[in-house]
Amino acid sequence: MKTSYKNISLKILKVTGIVIASILLLLFLIPLLFPGTVATEVKKIANERLDTKLDFSKSRLSFFTHFPSLTVSLDDLSMTGSAPFSNDTLLKAEQVAFGINLKRLIFDNEVKINKLYVSKALINIMVNQKGQANYNIYVAPEDRDKKPNDPNAPEEGTAIRLERIDLKDCHVKYNDRSAKILVDAKGFNYIGKGNLSEDIFDLNTDAQIDNVDFYYDRTAYLRKKEVRADLITRINTHALSFILQKNELRINKLPLKFTGLFTILREGYKINIKAASENTTLKDLFSVMPPEYLTWMNETEISGNSDLLFTFKGDYNVAKKQKPDLAFNLKIDKGAINYQNAPAPLTDFQMNLNAVLPSLDIEKLLINLQTFKFKVGEKDYFTAYLHSKGFNEMTVDASVKGALDLATVDAALGLSSIDLKGTLKTNIQAKGIFSTSKKLFPKTIGGIALHNGWLKTDSYPNPIKDITFVANVLNKAGTFQDLIVAVAPASFVFEGNPMYVNATLSDFSDLAYNAKIKGELNVGRIYQVFSQKGLDVTGYAKADLSLKGKQSYATKGQYDKLDNRGTIVLKNIKATSELFPKSFFIKQGNFRFQNEKMWFERFDATYGKSDFAINGYLLNTINYFLESHGTLSGNFNMKSKLINVDEFMALKKGENTDRNIEVEYAKEDHPKMSGVVIVPKNLNVALTANADKVEYNGLVLNKLTGKVGMTKEGFYLENANFNIIDCLVGINATYKDESPTGAHFDAHFTAKDFSVQRAYKEIPMFHDMVTAAEKAQGIISVDYKVKGDLDGNMSPIYASLQGGGKLNLRDVKVKGLKLFDGISSQTGQKGLDDPNLKGIEINSTIDRNLIHIESFTFSVASFRPTIKGTTSFDGLLDLRMRLGLPPFGIIGFPIVITGTHEDPKIKIFSKTGQKIYEAVYDEKHNKVVRKEKASKRKS
Repeated sequence: MKTSYKNISLKILKVTGIVIASILLLLFLIPLLFPGTVATEVKKIANERLDTKLDFSKSRLSFFTHFPSLTVSLDDLSMTGSAPFSNDTLLKAEQVAFGINLKRLIFDNEVKINKLYVSKALINIMVNQKGQANYNIYVAPEDRDKKPNDPNAPEEGTAIRLERIDLKDCHVKYNDRSAKILVDAKGFNYIGKGNLSEDIFDLNTDAQIDNVDFYYDRTAYLRKKEVRADLITRINTHALSFILQKNELRINKLPLKFTGLFTILREGYKINIKAASENTTLKDLFSVMPPEYLTWMNETEISGNSDLLFTFKGDYNVAKKQKPDLAFNLKIDKGAINYQNAPAPLTDFQMNLNAVLPSLDIEKLLINLQTFKFKVGEKDYFTAYLHSKGFNEMTVDASVKGALDLATVDAALGLSSIDLKGTLKTNIQAKGIFSTSKKLFPKTIGGIALHNGWLKTDSYPNPIKDITFVANVLNKAGTFQDLIVAVAPASFVFEGNPMYVNATLSDFSDLAYNAKIKGELNVGRIYQVFSQKGLDVTGYAKADLSLKGKQSYATKGQYDKLDNRGTIVLKNIKATSELFPKSFFIKQGNFRFQNEKMWFERFDATYGKSDFAINGYLLNTINYFLESHGTLSGNFNMKSKLINVDEFMALKKGENTDRNIEVEYAKEDHPKMSGVVIVPKNLNVALTANADKVEYNGLVLNKLTGKVGMTKEGFYLENANFNIIDCLVGINATYKDESPTGAHFDAHFTAKDFSVQRAYKEIPMFHDMVTAAEKAQGIISVDYKVKGDLDGNMSPIYASLQGGGKLNLRDVKVKGLKLFDGISSQTGQKGLDDPNLKGIEINSTIDRNLIHIESFTFSVASFRPTIKGTTSFDGLLDLRMRLGLPPFGIIGFPIVITGTHEDPKIKIFSKTGQKIYEAVYDEKHNKVVRKEKASKRKS
């Protein structure tokens, strides 16, 4: 019996060993048996299903990469997005692995991908301002044979058959410019499992994000937050619809529950999402604050209840102008904040806020702040409510009332980086319509007063003290005309220097102002009080102004009614503008106000390497600052030792961090471009310039003089002269920026008696337009008009150029030009390869890519050649020559020159040339398009 048991045990062990060995053997053999099949099928699937550029360094088929799944692993994979993001990265991963259905592979010899593993990847999702996305790379099987406009094509997305999605340590970036949303998630780990044997299945998800930022309209609402998610999502694979069933999310300590659905459509998406955090604590709510406040939370007693509700519902389709509705509700009750046992805590904090943004349209914005109030101690209180509808035309019902000892509030909140003192009282009620276009202002009464104010920050050791601010507002009729704002007085003392302001403003439809400003300020030191990382401001300002008048006095030329007088002195001021990448540095600015004019009695400034010394005046200065769309006019004289135009280019890397949104988007889209110079649109300023040197795109212009101006139409040069390559050049020109990466110019150049060889070597545009000048020596003159477009590096786009003019050859010798060498060789006539051209005038026109040369005749070695025809900026030739024979050139024979400048084709006794196609610049797609139209030529 013992032997029988022993034999049975040995047999079991043998069978088990054989099975295990067979399984291990299969694990090694299957990748060896099917490598060609799997690799071929994966490539086939990628080619058929993906409309994108896919690259990877190597591939492997193995059970051990993601055991026990059989996976095809692609290392160092990169994938671009769909149009118009074909050159931008959608996915870049250290490894992407596709799980293979083993049963289908063995028994049906068919490759079916059912799992996806992505490791250490950048997933870069982008949507432009038109709503076009970069993730539309998947081509559904049923769509491949259908035409784009096929009415039977399915309305909604595509089928996806994955049983598992596994993302490990990924960086996910979602940048939707059309919705103004940016989500940046780092340390993104995600596991999604589901049974995709059915068309509708449940996906179980476990997600963890180490660090997530959320921005709306470039404002951060979440920064460096940790997220945990446990989700069950029902997915319809044919409609690509996601139904959120069980979705529990935690942002730091704040729990959120999601329900709803999300469906991807062909041209957008359908969404109905509800996110709620109910019956949570105020402390949990505060845990989503920026990370710099979390230390403050640990030292503060926070109590109270909060309820948060967020909904996002509707269709998103840019083409049909459809956008979903966004709604937000926040309730806080019985809130209290007590920082380190402050003398008086902030208590009875209540808030009830509803905000609705229908169709994501800011003009339909609804805000209902039903309650906002709190108490500090026994006496201090603050209460407010706001009901508004609209934005540019806003219906308002608001009230603010309170009396606060700021020192007590400071202690209760534990404002560590700022110290406040003073008594603040306010009582303002407003009801009505605010509209600048209709000159309406809510009926308003009330005021705000601060006495014995004190402000100190950690950035600077001394406070701003003795702050007094008393302002009252009154509007009985609800119009701009009836609005009165009085600021009397406003004052403070900083570093021993007092500053006073008294002002009364009334009738905002034709603003009447009466203001007195006096004092001096160390701008650099007061900036340190409010300093921001990455910015630096220095300087000194002193003002003694008395301003009295009405807007209409200046606009109607009634200058005698104005009473503006006084002075402003600036020293060592650093100023920035969103239009320019660098800062302006004002060394000295002495300004004097005299009625309608602001005189620049002395103004010395630098910008990068450039310097400016200016005197003159600005007209209508007060109106410019009072009107939102005012135009600033002026007339100046300017002297400069150096102006470096390249430093003004909009996309140049510089210290200015407050940049125009269009400029920032352009810089993101075109990282290799320097950008064009952007001209402010609200200027009408002219100055007589005298610059020793101007540097632009590698050119050096010396002794520039002439009239320079800026208007809403752009920049212009009038009767300007400068010296380049020892030649005096005259120019009249206009320039207008169209975008941060494109501009238009129109110029008329005249240049007399300059070296053709120096022009070829030192002036890029001359080099490209007059290619024959490479083999020429001598003196020429030019009188030419040309207009066209500039690219994002401020270089001319030759396919856009149009114009014409003349080139005068005073005394030019050409030697070694293949064109003349070829003619001499083909005709057997010596001397034609070494012409000496004197007193020849060549007229030509430019039309896009083509240069049309009018007929001109010259003498060489007793011959009289006559040349006309067409060349292109690509170097192509289609020229006609008549070679007049001695003695007087009356008898001659035709020659056709085709080919290129480097390889001309000479045909004697021929009249058949070659087609040279025009090139049209496509501004929309920023590229040159060939136009199949032969150049005009005559026999």
